[in-house]
Amino acid sequence: EVQLAESGGGSVQAGGSLTLSCAASGVTFSSFCMGWFRQAPGQEREGVATFDSNGLATYAASVKGRFTISKDNAENTLFLQMNSLKPEDTAMYYCAAGCRAEFYGAWLYAPTYNYWGQGTQVTVSS
Repeated sequence: EVQLAESGGGSVQAGGSLTLSCAASGVTFSSFCMGWFRQAPGQEREGVATFDSNGLATYAASVKGRFTISKDNAENTLFLQMNSLKPEDTAMYYCAAGCRAEFYGAWLYAPTYNYWGQGTQVTVSS
């Protein structure tokens, strides 16, 4: 059974930083596509940063240069380092894993992923 558990969310002022973690179990971590998504109230879930099964990263344009995705294969943990946070980054952040073959290449598209964590809230105040 695949389980994903996010942590590290919180409240920060604009310009601040946070690091999110996602502990994964039940997956072959090194070869799984995984990523971070976020969803603000009333909005669709959007891709933030992902790794494909080859470990290549894809970032949403809105976070490129500010956020960094990384992983520790030995610890089965995915990270999202978020710098220069803006109020518009406020959302529930979700860890996702396991890509559906029919959506190959759509790394920032939520339906691509089979497994999801419960989310961790990030709130950025101005």
